[in-house]
Amino acid sequence: MSHDPRDPERMRQMAKDEKLQSRAHELFLDSCRYNYSYNYSWLGRPVIQYPQDLMALQEILWRVKPDVVVETGIAHGGSLVFSASMLELIGRGRVLGVDIDIRPHNRAAIENHPMARRISMIQGSSVDDAIAARVRDETRGAKAVVVVLDSNHTHAHVLRELELYSPLVTRGSYLIVLDTVVEDMPKEFFPNRPWGPGDNPRTAVREFLRSNRRFQIDREIQDKLLLTTAPEGYLRCLAD
Repeated sequence: MSHDPRDPERMRQMAKDEKLQSRAHELFLDSCRYNYSYNYSWLGRPVIQYPQDLMALQEILWRVKPDVVVETGIAHGGSLVFSASMLELIGRGRVLGVDIDIRPHNRAAIENHPMARRISMIQGSSVDDAIAARVRDETRGAKAVVVVLDSNHTHAHVLRELELYSPLVTRGSYLIVLDTVVEDMPKEFFPNRPWGPGDNPRTAVREFLRSNRRFQIDREIQDKLLLTTAPEGYLRCLAD
């Protein structure tokens, strides 16, 4: 067996193993009942992600070495700090976070973090045209841009984000749409949310890809992660 971490044949075999895939999905659902993604922090800030998705983001950032990472959805700022720390290791780049409601205590914690010099934040709706224009201005001239969408998870909201922010992504880079897994989860997991099966990030991605040929699902990533919140959500940019 190959020990190459990017051995495509091993990943294909994992993806075809129906028993493994079924057990992984069952484990994912069971872990969600305990809010598993809330168990972790990164450099002191809560990061509401599955570790596998953070590992995938690390690989993408190291490979692409972006000048700018745009993230919609800030929460406690753990993901911003994660990306900023990767850029610090790379030696260049900055992270731009957008959120409709940046709580004062979270803003203060982020602004006082050792990685703060690589982080900027904009408060406002990510689908507001004026906010999107500010993000475009902030990324103007960047040679490599990664975009991560993780805010409101309704179909309409994510589709609009895809329309607004996909043009920022450069060839060879990635547009990452998190929580596409909602499509595979029972409706009762979202009792107080406007999203659920049939109305979620994955339905938005599928509609987006029907008319946009610049992006392709990188199935190799989801195949190797096994547990991920973003099946069909790692989109590789094929053209400028």
